Amino acid sequence: MSNLIPSLETFAKGTAATAAGLGTLGMGLLYYGQNFLIYPSAFPAGARENVPVPTDFSIPYTDLELTTPDDVKIKAFLLLQRTVLNLGETPVEWEEGPPSDEEVALADHRVWQTFQFAAMRPTVLMFHGNGGNHGHRIPLGKIFFGKMRCNVIMLSYRGYGHSEGTPSEKGLQIDAQTVLDYVRAHPILSKTRIILYGQSIGGAVSIDLAYRNPDAIAALVIENTFMSLPRLIPTAMPLLGPFSFLCHQKWESYLKAPKLPPDMRVLMLGGARDEVVPRSQMQELWAIIRSRGRARDAEKPAPLPASSTTEKARGKRANNDDDGDDGAKVPPRVVTDGGNTYIEFSAGTHNDTCIQPGYWSAVNEFVESLSPGKPSS
Repeated sequence: MSNLIPSLETFAKGTAATAAGLGTLGMGLLYYGQNFLIYPSAFPAGARENVPVPTDFSIPYTDLELTTPDDVKIKAFLLLQRTVLNLGETPVEWEEGPPSDEEVALADHRVWQTFQFAAMRPTVLMFHGNGGNHGHRIPLGKIFFGKMRCNVIMLSYRGYGHSEGTPSEKGLQIDAQTVLDYVRAHPILSKTRIILYGQSIGGAVSIDLAYRNPDAIAALVIENTFMSLPRLIPTAMPLLGPFSFLCHQKWESYLKAPKLPPDMRVLMLGGARDEVVPRSQMQELWAIIRSRGRARDAEKPAPLPASSTTEKARGKRANNDDDGDDGAKVPPRVVTDGGNTYIEFSAGTHNDTCIQPGYWSAVNEFVESLSPGKPSS
């Protein structure tokens, strides 16, 4: 027995040392390796090499390569509106010889009309989540472009898709600002109202960009985003929760949202079954956004009502969509406060909220409330 006691002491000391070592390893991985955890740009497999292009979806586009102030080349797609939209169209070729003066004049007039129309429509800057690349979001961009008749710019952050560099909070902030600066210097787009559309971490990018450029942004559309990354870690990565204080990639939306101009319109779209970002974080962020500019506690979550007139209307549209999922038949829960709206989709998870019934009709109504009428496609 006496021989056993020293063995137990040795085992206990060894176990304590191993736990301390694993703790130190965990802390080291979180601090030095968090960029790889937060920005998995190679996921899904092939995302750095294989980038779909808009013509794969019959959308005309311009391939942009923008150079950031820190000399990183980032890639983006520009979908510029036109008066007559014919998705899948091919370039016009002159059949015989050069065009006549009359044909040139007609072409110039059509170009002028196209530019004039594009300048009347909103411009949507799309900021994607932390996986994939801008090509994976083309189906969403096509809705903005083809259905809502918006100009669209879709960006791949540095280190994503064919963009150069390595992603980080500071780097993504620079990338977003570079795209906005491009729009503000563009001869057509500079005349348009700018809407930021961000999903997940793209929502944090959108809030940050609006915070830094309050006079340039007309509205935000943000989906399934968070208060801050340190606040998200305990639920998204429970094993690393005790070390969340080491997170140097902050994305502190809860500190920036209260400083957005009160007249900046905001549409928030959340999935009640989000398995990555707890719905409480979207609710808390909504409470901050709806109360900005008011003298009241912005940290207190706003309750979502069980029903409302607006909710019932959206629910009727949702129930007309046959998606085969009984959970999706539950009407979206809607809260409006001035120019701000929060919509929660009962069947929405982190990655499929954008395909829930009623999602795009809500976005379309929001965009149209900012826009003059558009011609039919």
